[in-house]
Amino acid sequence: QVQLVESGGGLVQAGGSLRLSCAASGPSFSRLAMGWFRQAPGKEREFVGVRSWSGGVTYYADSVKGRFTISGDNAKNTMYLQMNSLKPEDTGVYYCAAHPSWGYNTWATGGYGLDYWGEGTLVTVSS
Repeated sequence: QVQLVESGGGLVQAGGSLRLSCAASGPSFSRLAMGWFRQAPGKEREFVGVRSWSGGVTYYADSVKGRFTISGDNAKNTMYLQMNSLKPEDTGVYYCAAHPSWGYNTWATGGYGLDYWGEGTLVTVSS
């Protein structure tokens, strides 16, 4: 079993930056792709981005391209989401997920079927 714990959420003004972390642990954690989703109040869960285990492949939703960057430290089993130029529409609960496949279709279709999820961290962007 893999445990994922997000941190780093908070309140930030529009145009500001925030970095989220996702720490993974558990005996089953090995070479899993890790990614992010978010869910705004009253809306469906939305794919944000995914990073392959090696870091050689990353995919991002069009809504965050050029503003968000996913990175990772495999030695620490931790993934990061650097969010710049934040907008009020970026507000939501951000969830970390992990899965053996980093394929775009696996992740960008709502995340259903992904093996592991964190509890989420709230990001609020004020205008």
